[in-house]
Amino acid sequence: MPVPSARLRAPLAAVGVPVLACALALCGLGTWAASGRAGSPPHVAVANAYVYQPLGSTPETAAFFVLTNDGGSADRLVKVASRDTAAPPALSRHRMTSFGSAYRQPVDSATVPAEDGLTMAPHGIDVTVRPKGKWRAGGEVSFTLHFAHGKPLRVRAVVVRPGTETDRPLRP
Repeated sequence: MPVPSARLRAPLAAVGVPVLACALALCGLGTWAASGRAGSPPHVAVANAYVYQPLGSTPETAAFFVLTNDGGSADRLVKVASRDTAAPPALSRHRMTSFGSAYRQPVDSATVPAEDGLTMAPHGIDVTVRPKGKWRAGGEVSFTLHFAHGKPLRVRAVVVRPGTETDRPLRP
């Protein structure tokens, strides 16, 4: 069998590498699709919800949610609503200045990654709220979480003293 000349080997190699790369990518996508996860919608749930009891004359406090997403696509928390607050709740991020003081920076949305989730915390993403009435430790505050792709979720967050959280089972 004759060996291809050098004139034929270079073009074959130039074409062969991209064809091989495409074939490998197609096999990977086929495996992902066969697993049943390709393109599956987000499936977000709330695993925990709590809100800090307001202290002193501070007009605002923070609510925190632990969101899980066992779906194959990410979703975004785009809005939080509550009939138990004096003003609409706002998504925010805790920031520190170079002088050591803290402030809240508004954010438009918070990503809830696929096959993972989002855990809100005092030094990260949270929800700034202005209480309506007196909130006492052990009480509950109703919230509705709105997502870019999923259905709204209604949840009751338990009121806790600042610096604590709860793993109490959620009630709708």
